[in-house]
Amino acid sequence: MGKQINVALIGNPNTGKTSVFNQLTGLNQKVGNYPGITVEKKEGICKLPRGLKAHILDLPGTYSLNASSFDENVVIELLLNKNDKDFPDVAVVVSDVENLKRNLLLFTQIKDLGIPTILAINMADRMERKGITLDVELLEERLKTKIALISARKRMGIDYLKELILNYRHISVEPCVNASVMDPEYFGNLRKAFPNQSIYKLWLVITQDVNFGNIDRGELKKNSDFSTKSVSDLKRLQQKETILRYQFINGVLKEAMKVDKNAATDLRSRLDRTLTHKFWGYFIFFGILLLIFQAIYSWSSYPMDMIDAAFASLSEWTKNNLPNGSFTDLIAEGIVPGLGGIVIFIPQIAFLFLFISILEESGYMSRVVFLMDRIMRRFGLSGKSVVPLVSGTACAIPAVMATRNIENWKERLITILVVPFTTCSARLPVYLIIIALVIPDRTFLGLNLQGITLMILYLLGFGMAIFSAWILNKIMKTKSKSYFVIEMPNYKLPMLKNVTINVVEKTKSFVFGAGKIILAISVILWVLASYGPGEDFENAEEIVTSQYTTESNISQSEIDEEIASYKLKNSYIGIMGKGIEPAVAPLGYDWKIGIAIISSFAAREVFVGTLATIYSVGSDEEETIKNRMAAETNPILGGPLFTFASGISLLLFYAFAMQCMSTLAIVKRETNTWKWPLLQLVVMSVFAYVVALIAFQILK
Repeated sequence: MGKQINVALIGNPNTGKTSVFNQLTGLNQKVGNYPGITVEKKEGICKLPRGLKAHILDLPGTYSLNASSFDENVVIELLLNKNDKDFPDVAVVVSDVENLKRNLLLFTQIKDLGIPTILAINMADRMERKGITLDVELLEERLKTKIALISARKRMGIDYLKELILNYRHISVEPCVNASVMDPEYFGNLRKAFPNQSIYKLWLVITQDVNFGNIDRGELKKNSDFSTKSVSDLKRLQQKETILRYQFINGVLKEAMKVDKNAATDLRSRLDRTLTHKFWGYFIFFGILLLIFQAIYSWSSYPMDMIDAAFASLSEWTKNNLPNGSFTDLIAEGIVPGLGGIVIFIPQIAFLFLFISILEESGYMSRVVFLMDRIMRRFGLSGKSVVPLVSGTACAIPAVMATRNIENWKERLITILVVPFTTCSARLPVYLIIIALVIPDRTFLGLNLQGITLMILYLLGFGMAIFSAWILNKIMKTKSKSYFVIEMPNYKLPMLKNVTINVVEKTKSFVFGAGKIILAISVILWVLASYGPGEDFENAEEIVTSQYTTESNISQSEIDEEIASYKLKNSYIGIMGKGIEPAVAPLGYDWKIGIAIISSFAAREVFVGTLATIYSVGSDEEETIKNRMAAETNPILGGPLFTFASGISLLLFYAFAMQCMSTLAIVKRETNTWKWPLLQLVVMSVFAYVVALIAFQILK
């Protein structure tokens, strides 16, 4: 028992599996991808009694081992591959007490694989209210397992579940159902042909596209002792297997589970009728969005101002207290302002993830997906496309991964291509700083204008995604029909622990993911802005000073500012910026914004960090990034650089441009070709440029 125990957490969607995972692991968890594929992998460490530890792997939700998506394939391939480092010593099947019959189908299949399997019946705190009674001893006897009645919400039964995991060796690995009785001759031949293999594992290999040891379908076909069946015959056998398992489950639950129908209330059905109503449903959803964006602006303004001022002070302190030299300048003018340009947005991003987590935890997000399916159908998208489009508000990368649940390839491809239009959290820093500069902080009908603008940008992104899908649908002529099935989870109060972990993890991944890119780009930009070729840069001080006589009514600080500005224009970055200025000037931008746009093709959030670095080079004043941007003047038109016209132009450019190398890489991996990501990059960038150009020319 000295080694670490591998535990696989398995269950249907909406059984509270994530809540159980969070209770077992707390903050001792990390999120990555399975090797070679873009399916999210959540794993964590759980401390067991007697000082032992368990490695908990939270597998994607699945209804059965008859896979219909990439996510479900991950579950089956892990359970079949004993050589995988994550192969479980014990499986914990998390089920929902109100949907036990359906959940047990998966349980009986996993039991057939010979893996010690614990049944964790979640939401046990609802049993009395729902009029449910269970004979746990009888269930354990009939299902040949150990059962933990738990409530992840109230932390009930979690310690007992840990005890069962610790003593997994005492759990029977005998199957509940003998699947081979559905065709004794076929399974008898299979047993003869492969005497040393598990029959049920072989059955899964035959019926599905999964990997299992060294056996493949080719070997099965070549074996003279075994004749394979046609695809239609195998489908019929799968259906017979499902019926056989449900007959067993019905028999068990008839004896071991009693439900008092009169105890259940109809509150859920009344709420559903309102929240999914063809008119009021959209009205309520719109109201919730408006509330969220108002709160993002109102609640986060104070911590943002404090962070902004703190980084300005830190930059000034660094200049004044560290020895003079290039290294100090790099820290004060490059690294600190660059990082400050991203850290300032932590409060607003955290609030956005907070609201999204609450909507998901409460069960409302599933209603939104159902509601939006009505709209999606008209534009040639699957209802399942809503999940990637909604999750795209956090990040386009997992949103593109989420398209793996869409069976129809054309619908999936269209969804992948339009997802980047959805406003992700990387656009949020750009939106927030520009809105703060060009939209007045006033209220209209009691609503903050800046909050309304932010919501309009979110709706604009979503609307553009839908419109693009409609165009692509017309071009690709998708005719195949697909059906949208979604389970409506019960309404519940969001669990504070789940919401907190989600907000912390998502915000942390955003900050550290963006922070690494910004740190690298800040250093590069500072070097490019602090050095330059030729005499104009080297002799900047003499050139600027010679323009003023001793009688000139100008202070030394103003002359210093002129010198810094002259050096910046003649630095490497200034020369590059001047080269691209003719292309961005018609949009109302100067060369500094041009450089920020180019650098932000690596990642959108780099925009603010880039401007923070450029504006900080040579600046001695303790000013916040917002103040520096507000003070910039337009070199061609005169007056402030960030006007209503240039601000709206910039907002529209970022709303539509494809500026995320990571998303392009994921699209390439998902489509297995560079054709589609390059098409995305070109079409979205050109469209963004044209829209921004028209907007500025009309509004100026």
